[in-house]
Amino acid sequence: MLKRTSNVVWKGNVPKGTGTITTLSGAFKDQPYSVNSRFVAEDGRAGTNPEELIATAHASCFSMALAAQLSQAGHDPSEIATTATVSMDKVNDQWTITEIHLDTQGKVPGIDQAKFAEFADKAKKGCPISRALAATSISMTAKLT
Repeated sequence: MLKRTSNVVWKGNVPKGTGTITTLSGAFKDQPYSVNSRFVAEDGRAGTNPEELIATAHASCFSMALAAQLSQAGHDPSEIATTATVSMDKVNDQWTITEIHLDTQGKVPGIDQAKFAEFADKAKKGCPISRALAATSISMTAKLT
């Protein structure tokens, strides 16, 4: 069994409070987050937010799953680049993640666009983060470059 942890500390009320995120790996150490970084600061410079972290987790998991599937089929990719966009809207007066869109581009010698899209769709459906987020609509564009 594989386990990973993240430690979060929140101080204060929601409108003015702040928090920090620290991960077991050390990739984040006291990384700030707040209402401002979540709902106001679109430039990302105020700190991180849960939706950005979900996007990061999804893009990285999907890219690794796609590379693994391609390699297992004898098509080692030279590069997989994926952007995940998490959309959040109010649904019944509650903030809800309504969609995640994966935009991936791959450099894979020896396959065509149709085959790349087939592998990408399989990775989108099968990566652990996609499966964990199955209640959310997940769309994708896949382009072989």
